[in-house]
Amino acid sequence: MPHVPNPAAADFEELRDRLERSGAEALDTAECLAFALRRGAGRAAFGWAERLLAEFGSLPDLLAASGAALRAASTPAIADDIEVLHELQVRALRAPLRVYPMLPDRSAVADYLQAVLAAERREQFRVLFLDKAHRLLRDERMAQGTVDHAPIYPREIMRRALELDASGLVLVRNRPTGAIEPTAADVDATRQILAAARALRIAVHDHLLVAGRAVVSFSARGLL
Repeated sequence: MPHVPNPAAADFEELRDRLERSGAEALDTAECLAFALRRGAGRAAFGWAERLLAEFGSLPDLLAASGAALRAASTPAIADDIEVLHELQVRALRAPLRVYPMLPDRSAVADYLQAVLAAERREQFRVLFLDKAHRLLRDERMAQGTVDHAPIYPREIMRRALELDASGLVLVRNRPTGAIEPTAADVDATRQILAAARALRIAVHDHLLVAGRAVVSFSARGLL
């Protein structure tokens, strides 16, 4: 069991008064996080917030951490709280992609994918299925593999696109190893999917590689 930080590290009444007077923007990151951890951490919430931010390096890295890493660094209750916060973050980032055309706002897509994939330790192949207005219909994991490989099945991707009545696709692969450059195998797999999609008049708008906070676009590289 990790050492429990000092429960007297923060005066929640003073923090609550500041929140009510000036709003959440008056609180620093650790203070905001402490409020979110109050259920699982109780009076020790501020101490836990400071410790976890220091251990994981940043708020995005903390929120994206795996359940196993969170439990090793804190308690099951605190880990549950942080996992719920991460899920809320993912849903907040995904919501606009379902309402507005997502292709013009590449930064919003990158923020969403980083939140979903940054902490994954196994390679995934995901597909963002889009409607005719380029809005997100579904984000689905189509395959999961090892630390440096995930299989791709173009027929399964096309079958699912037809089930969803999708008009377009954005292909996504994460790179837990941090190797962000497209490989010859990546290019070949993309061409297979392009050929299958073209036969069904489904557009493949991009193939994105996600490695931590980096996102590489095949379209921007001229590989589509």
